[in-house]
Amino acid sequence: MTLVRLGYAAMSMNVKNCSPSQTVTYAQFMKMKDREAAMNKLEKVAGSNLTNCLRLLRHNAAHDIDFFRLSSRLIPLANHPDLQGWNYMLPLDAVLNTVRTYLLEHPSIRIDFHPDHFVVLNTKDSNTFQTVLKTLKMHHQLLKGMGIDPEHRCVLHVGGGYGNKEKALEQFIHNWGLIPFRLQKMILLENDDTTFTLRETLYLCEKLGIPLVFDYHHHLAHHEEGVSWEKDWERVVDTWKGSKLPLKMHISSPRSEKAFRAHADFIDAKNFMDFLNQIKGSVSQIDIMIEAKRKDDALFELMRDLCQESGVEPISGASFYVR
Repeated sequence: MTLVRLGYAAMSMNVKNCSPSQTVTYAQFMKMKDREAAMNKLEKVAGSNLTNCLRLLRHNAAHDIDFFRLSSRLIPLANHPDLQGWNYMLPLDAVLNTVRTYLLEHPSIRIDFHPDHFVVLNTKDSNTFQTVLKTLKMHHQLLKGMGIDPEHRCVLHVGGGYGNKEKALEQFIHNWGLIPFRLQKMILLENDDTTFTLRETLYLCEKLGIPLVFDYHHHLAHHEEGVSWEKDWERVVDTWKGSKLPLKMHISSPRSEKAFRAHADFIDAKNFMDFLNQIKGSVSQIDIMIEAKRKDDALFELMRDLCQESGVEPISGASFYVR
């Protein structure tokens, strides 16, 4: 028997006018002649994004959703080189404190981040690497500001293959030693759908002590010939043994056979159930992030579909036991 908790990413299809990713482009920022007014605009938008995060958390609690991915675009232009020295955390203290208070009142909620694709840890370019570090520091500060232990809250892909995946993996290991320990502890690695397979990602996770976030759809789209994920599932589970958090993974369904890598609007419940039947009992709990275009609608529909399956025992609006 395994407890499964479902979550979704960043945006609700049901809570209106609640984007946590409102932005100000650099061009818009530069058009404002008054620098102080421009900075106030950035801070106002960032505060609105965080307020909308709180609205989403309340929506989730009302529907028993205890797992949620925050948008990584909460603070517009946070790492822009022309805004170096901007202490964006100071004007956000009040709203962060409100989120922190809410999360303290709802300790079962699990929060994490998945930074954008430009956060590439195995880059050879020193300027890019410094931007990566700034981005990771921002995520760390936001987590701390919300009262969340940053350990194992930030999912990344390995990075680019750069024409030689073996050397790219070596570059990742080299760069890892340049990352401050507090940021290392925040990181999780995910197998991707075009470059680094489950086994290649496991190599890094086992070598460096990083938990692996298994993306089932990515594995189906990209794996070594003849290699099945089942053979490596125990290795995936083992990467989480040192974590305070339950194992987490990602689930999505292909949009079509032709567009196999693209995410569908909803989740194929039958395919998902096949997966669950193979892993049930291997872990006591697994938190599963839904990556579907219809966000929380996809979660609600998946729960309705799963409740029709034998062996599924719902315990809330977004969690169940699979026996």
